[in-house]
Amino acid sequence: MFEVFFSQVKDKVLLSEAEQKLVKTFFSPKKIRKKQYLLQEGNICRHLAFVEKGLLRSYNVDEKGIEHMIHFAWEGWWMADMLSFLSNEPSTYHIDAIEEAELLLISQTDFEEMLLKVPVMERYFRILFQNNIISKERRLISSISNSAEEKYIHLTATNPELIKRIPQQLVASYLGITPETLSRIKKKLTKGV
Repeated sequence: MFEVFFSQVKDKVLLSEAEQKLVKTFFSPKKIRKKQYLLQEGNICRHLAFVEKGLLRSYNVDEKGIEHMIHFAWEGWWMADMLSFLSNEPSTYHIDAIEEAELLLISQTDFEEMLLKVPVMERYFRILFQNNIISKERRLISSISNSAEEKYIHLTATNPELIKRIPQQLVASYLGITPETLSRIKKKLTKGV
């Protein structure tokens, strides 16, 4: 169950066999069904979730009932409402499964203990958090600077396999456009106009 996890960790830091065994003790495996919630708005995010298999999404729902995609996580990615996880404030997001998923969960207490007992994991998470900040900054700049077509082209260029797995209405929501606009963009790009 830890194959994808340790493969991702190895890309950033080196763990001894003893450290790997110790790290495993801090995680709990969890399987969730398609459309099953991992977190609902108003609840406190108690775990960081690593996706070994499957696809998750985080989103909020506005007062009109419209979903706004925040983030997708697939094999090798992490998912949580970090604000809620770190501050113990109620979440403003929902997190559920787009596909059946196999996850590794770690609580805040276990997370802190793991960082103390396996210091190299602190470096791993620092790298992840830095990359997350960079990614969010780029998405923010893109959302205010790029056209819908430019955002779609960038998303398909950086995540071509993911685009095939996500329903188009969720892709549109993630880009901040309507499904109709996404359909027009795809049609235009297919024709090469």
